[in-house]
Amino acid sequence: MKVDFYRHNLGEREVQRLREVLGGIILTTGTYVADFEARFSEYLGCAHTIGVTSCTAALHLSLLGLDIGPGDEVITTPMTFMATSNAIIHAGATPVFVDVEPDTGNLDASRIEAAITPRTKAVMPVHLYGQMCDMRAIRGIADRHGLAVIEDCAHCIEGIRDGVRPGQLGDAACFSFYATKNITSGEGGAITVHSPELAARLRSLRLHGMTSGAAERHLHFRHWDCEEIGWKYNMDNIQAALLPDQIKEMEDWLKRREAICQRYEEAFAGVAGLRTLKVVGSSGSKASNRSARHLFTLLVDPRHRDALLETIQGAGVGVAVNYRAVHLLKVYRKRFGFERGTFPVAEQIGDATITIPLFPSMTDAEVAYVIDTVTAAVTHFREPSGALS
Repeated sequence: MKVDFYRHNLGEREVQRLREVLGGIILTTGTYVADFEARFSEYLGCAHTIGVTSCTAALHLSLLGLDIGPGDEVITTPMTFMATSNAIIHAGATPVFVDVEPDTGNLDASRIEAAITPRTKAVMPVHLYGQMCDMRAIRGIADRHGLAVIEDCAHCIEGIRDGVRPGQLGDAACFSFYATKNITSGEGGAITVHSPELAARLRSLRLHGMTSGAAERHLHFRHWDCEEIGWKYNMDNIQAALLPDQIKEMEDWLKRREAICQRYEEAFAGVAGLRTLKVVGSSGSKASNRSARHLFTLLVDPRHRDALLETIQGAGVGVAVNYRAVHLLKVYRKRFGFERGTFPVAEQIGDATITIPLFPSMTDAEVAYVIDTVTAAVTHFREPSGALS
């Protein structure tokens, strides 16, 4: 059997909406983007959504919109995709890493205050694998020190933690619609904010800093101006057309991913040499805590991790590593002088992690095959004691 790492859920509805866009005149930012933004805001219960080209663009623009740049520091996590800290560098600021919780891999809120300096302007938590960070604690710390909070929600649209949803307590929240995300437009992203002034500024910054877009000028020409230097980060109608019908399906898709994750957790609970990360609280549409269940990550003996990846993939099961600790990537070592041992918890997770298939259209037979394949591989490579080193 072959089980892909991920399969999207795009179908005929999305094809039909693409036909509508391609049959019209405006392919760039227009009414389809506005429709997506309204639906996304409604789902999350937020005031404003700004569609952009990626979550990286969303993070970068959020920093610029909050006037964070050269000379400033932003506290974030080393256990994430490099785009999080790269965006801080794009803005001219400096990422300051704080180690993570060993049970979840999320930014450890208890370590944040020790990292604050007079140059600190913001905290950028990442809701890793779909599990939200402790946003109530992070917001409290930020308020005490006068800091902004920019949430990296690339893994987490549907999550809830202590009754808090993504974007609810942050000054800005950034989302991804990359090819493997819970809803996708191939590429694409969004920012949600509470402030109408910040929303207006971000809409301008996503399109060079212009005061009007092409679709507006097509309907009724008017002269535009450029109020500040912006970027070319605007979502287009082609991307936006793919998203609204997926928003309608998110809750049902989450139920299926949750069922798959529970099967994984039950099956792997008794496998020596293998550990799963903690999910805080209960699940369900009305739960006060739930994970968006974006990725399912296993921790294995790091001495055998790469061999396990090869073995599992050789059996036809797609795998990935989410993620190697950012501070140990070559460019970060060279630029900032990071060394192994600086953030030991993130390093332990980064050295040991394997991500296995998780998507709503997985069949029960595919889930069973993944379980059997992973269990057999781990059993083959583990030490006689069965312990993780």
